[in-house]
Amino acid sequence: MPAKAAKKVPSGAPAPNPGFATASKGGLKVAAYRGDGSILLAFNLDKKPTAGFAGFAVRCTPPNGKAFWLKNRLNFSDAVTAQTTPAQRQAIATPSNEAPYQKFRWADFSSWQEPGAYTYEVSAMYRKNKALTAAATVPVTLQLGPFQSGKLQAGFTRGLLSSQAYVDQFKNAPIRPAVKSIDYSTLPYEAQYEWLGFHARRMVFDFLKECFDDPKGELDVFAYDLDEPDIIGQLKSFGGRMRAVLDNAPLHTKPGAMEILAKTALLASAGQANMRLGHFKRFAHDKVFIHKQDGKAIRVLTGSANFSVRGLYVQANNVLVFDDPDTAALYEEAFQQSFEGMADFSSSEIADGWHDMPPRPDLPTYALAFSPHKTAEVSLGRVAEAVKGATSSVLFAIMELGGGGDVLQEIKGLAANPKIFSYGVTQSLAGASLYKPGCANGILTPFAYLSQHVPPPFSQEISGGPGQVIHDKFIVVDFNTPNAKVYTGSSNLAAGGEESNGDNLIELKDGPVASIFASQAIGLVDHFHFRAVQQSATTDQPMCLSGTDDWWQEYFTAGKLKFRDRAVFCP
Repeated sequence: MPAKAAKKVPSGAPAPNPGFATASKGGLKVAAYRGDGSILLAFNLDKKPTAGFAGFAVRCTPPNGKAFWLKNRLNFSDAVTAQTTPAQRQAIATPSNEAPYQKFRWADFSSWQEPGAYTYEVSAMYRKNKALTAAATVPVTLQLGPFQSGKLQAGFTRGLLSSQAYVDQFKNAPIRPAVKSIDYSTLPYEAQYEWLGFHARRMVFDFLKECFDDPKGELDVFAYDLDEPDIIGQLKSFGGRMRAVLDNAPLHTKPGAMEILAKTALLASAGQANMRLGHFKRFAHDKVFIHKQDGKAIRVLTGSANFSVRGLYVQANNVLVFDDPDTAALYEEAFQQSFEGMADFSSSEIADGWHDMPPRPDLPTYALAFSPHKTAEVSLGRVAEAVKGATSSVLFAIMELGGGGDVLQEIKGLAANPKIFSYGVTQSLAGASLYKPGCANGILTPFAYLSQHVPPPFSQEISGGPGQVIHDKFIVVDFNTPNAKVYTGSSNLAAGGEESNGDNLIELKDGPVASIFASQAIGLVDHFHFRAVQQSATTDQPMCLSGTDDWWQEYFTAGKLKFRDRAVFCP
């Protein structure tokens, strides 16, 4: 079933705030970064703490005015190990004024259900006579909720099917029937789909609904993986009002591929004249909807998320919507070129270079590139130079780092750069040998899920089947500086793909957009890193809050990763 429509900022409205706020008092400083239905809080102290510093407590006041303390997954008395059950972990969650966060940043997702103005009061907590007292308290306020800035919407899937959170909430329930099809009823899975698909799912179904409800609406579709029953049902309902370019690479035409059934269904509804099958040199890899009126493109949906069960409910992905005819016209040009002749695409004007869009008050500064190109340098050269020219930080979520080209080489070399803080997640660590435990300049965490050989009673997780889980493709450069940049789209950021695949790549020079992508990168890395640490925790070395001053020493020791982390997120 289509997702319930999200509460949205009216089209064309200005961004409610810049997506960033900071405040300080009594030697405590707080920086707050708006995420997509979340907030990333970073803390700092103007001098090294005195003895007894226990961490930070955070109190949230949502729009309804009912304040509450955020909870910590750890406390001072309960040891957490790989044997700790989900029920036990939930039971020991403790308000942060009693179990302060012993790290210098924290993310909260309270604003997803209730958008509006949120105030967070952060307190530096000290142990005194076996009690905890606040030495300083700083409030910071931001407008939070699903992200929209003017005529740009951006959203993410959770990417957390393989997680203890999914175990806790849905008991590892399957996300589709054992026998695959493209027309099963999604009603039994609706709650899971809403949770897993998060804002990205709402954006996809809102876009399709608005286009379908438009009396003059027509839809052009680029689809790679395509098997989500409700999306296919929506596409079928357009009939002859829809045209599509579908990938027909071997993985989508082999026996058992759901894309064979999707193609047959759409051929029947839209007609042969409205369908094109192809794969350029390798893949037709775009994931795009274009809303048209009387043949003119007016809006476009793009991003990394395939229109599939895995794309929305298993993988970490992003979706962007530009409610803008100029942007949509470029995507339509790429669609038309592909529809008429894929063989000539790399020689066409649309693939010739970056399309820098003129500055506008209702959109970020941005540029677009469409592949395949004659050479990967056409698109990737700009991205590689941005990473190479970073002055503060590079944050990323990239499916694979084993491909070729300058961008991935620059990413893999970040750990050796003493001037840059790097933080990222990938499907595997192959090709990233420079990242070592204890590296002072950054951290790279691979996706991993718990299946076999897990010691009971730790709950086993599910992977959602074979294939990628970290499917996102984005890089954030200097996210909290005036030169913040984001690169994202369907491109895998590898040279081979830019020369052989139909793809799109987006450059966004915008602080609020950089903030939400940075928050997403941090959330993914911290999720998988925390889980990796928990898996290795034993009764001899359990996870527990520290009752000594040892925990904060590295945050104030030059050359340590935690020192750089503190300096970057809350300078």
